[in-house]
Amino acid sequence: MLVVSSRIDVAHYFIKPEEVETEIGRLRTARKAVAEELVKLQANIAQMGPKEAPHELSALLEVHQMLLQDEALSDGVKHWITDRLYNAEWALTTQLEIIARQFDEMEDEYLRERKADLEQVVERLLHRMKGTAAVLAPTPPRRKRSTGSDDGEDDPTAGDGVDVPLVLIAHDLSPADMLQFKKSVFAGFVTDVGGRTSHTAIVARSMDIPAVVGARTASQLVRQDDWVIIDGDAGVVIVDPSPIILAEYGFKQRQGDLERGRLSRLRHKPAVTLDGERVDLLANIEMPEDTLGAVKAGAVGVGLFRSEFLFMGRETPRQTRLPDEEEQYQAYKRAVEGMQGMPVTIRTIDVGADKPLDGKSAGKQEHLNPALGLRAIRWSLADPAMFLTQLRAILRAASHGEIHLLIPMLAHASEIRQTLALIDFARAELDNRGVVHGSVKLGAMIEIPAAALTLKTFLKYFDFLSIGTNDLIQYTLAIDRTDEAVAHLYDPAHPAVLKLVADTIAECRRQGKGVSVCGEMAGDPLFTRLLLGLGLRSFSMHPSQILTVKQEVLRADTTKLVPWAQEVLEADSPAAMLAR
Repeated sequence: MLVVSSRIDVAHYFIKPEEVETEIGRLRTARKAVAEELVKLQANIAQMGPKEAPHELSALLEVHQMLLQDEALSDGVKHWITDRLYNAEWALTTQLEIIARQFDEMEDEYLRERKADLEQVVERLLHRMKGTAAVLAPTPPRRKRSTGSDDGEDDPTAGDGVDVPLVLIAHDLSPADMLQFKKSVFAGFVTDVGGRTSHTAIVARSMDIPAVVGARTASQLVRQDDWVIIDGDAGVVIVDPSPIILAEYGFKQRQGDLERGRLSRLRHKPAVTLDGERVDLLANIEMPEDTLGAVKAGAVGVGLFRSEFLFMGRETPRQTRLPDEEEQYQAYKRAVEGMQGMPVTIRTIDVGADKPLDGKSAGKQEHLNPALGLRAIRWSLADPAMFLTQLRAILRAASHGEIHLLIPMLAHASEIRQTLALIDFARAELDNRGVVHGSVKLGAMIEIPAAALTLKTFLKYFDFLSIGTNDLIQYTLAIDRTDEAVAHLYDPAHPAVLKLVADTIAECRRQGKGVSVCGEMAGDPLFTRLLLGLGLRSFSMHPSQILTVKQEVLRADTTKLVPWAQEVLEADSPAAMLAR
């Protein structure tokens, strides 16, 4: 895999269709300026003696001129701008990587080395578009660094015909950045910071993107043209793998494809345990379009629509507003229609901590400890106008199908009352405007220990509860789940965590209220049997995890799991029992 990088920072954003010609014009202007710059350099060289400017340098400038005018470069960049709506810089670096792969496959050594010249030409263009000075002259040809032994085997995949995908090595990526991967050329990524349950990692898994986070200094150690294996399951990055390691991972990849094919046969099979217990397997989604994957995976509804992703990445120089009521209404309506009559649970905006809104996270004191600051429902209650806009949009969408409204991070009875009052106010506003709206079931996230310890208060007000295990673990164990330095202490099988989860499920069942788990624990097959034994009958996870969990459900007998689950709860080391 080729690591994408650049000698200068390159902005990556999507443009509007009407901006296509402007971006192409920027590229054309930069190309013209670089061409003139090269002509001036050639003129200066002509005035110098052979000692100051050898003939090879002039020849290299001619090569740069040819590469600059190469249609493969210019036409490719126009394609990325026109068809993918990439900004010019992003389009240029994307096309560079594609052509660079073609150079690598050339048999002629001299032609292979011209890749370095292409990189220098592109760097000049990027500098021009950024308005900074580029290097004055190209460097002499350099030999490709060997990635293998001294027997001439430079490329660990030479001769195998593999179309090598690109991976991104970065210091950090925000959850909003992750949405770009749905339309990007990158097949995976590695970041220096983050933990397994940071939202960046969660969204990566939800989109089935191979990723390793918290790799410390990867962005400094991994270089352009290094071959990289990303083992997202093991959390391992292998740089410059030997042919044997590469073959081994190729085998693992094929085995994974076979397993996915086998699991796909379970798609239309009802999730019922051996003793006849029906289990609802729901989907977690980020955008309305994700409902297609949810239905395809056999989900019986959406258990968590992370609505904050509609708000993210909008405060760019080109777009400064948050989504208005109509835009949100249309998005929620598309989600409802996409689920074809199945219920959709929409969580109100949950921002803060590791999910900031661009421009909204530039506060003062909240960054001292963002996980404990103004986030989720606290953020919404601090901005009632924004919150009411979202509530009205959700209520309007409820006229098109079954919607459950889920409130995140509640801890106080006063917050509950404020929230319910605003929901009533939003309904009244719609009534006064004569706008059609529907009824919704109301639910609360249990993700703070205080909420888990005061369940009876919550169940007085709400129709159902949803356990957000990611934050519940973080707050129970005092572990920042985005910090790789303490990631090893993040333990979903900790006795205290399991007790809070078990008590929440038991109390909801006693009162006849619905309860689900929508955190990472729900999609982890290691916990499926335990959660079934504790009485859970509703799991919400990314669509890619549904079939694996369904397989566990179909093999389970809850009459045997109930006593075993109690033994796990009473054990000093529950993780050891879960692994059996």
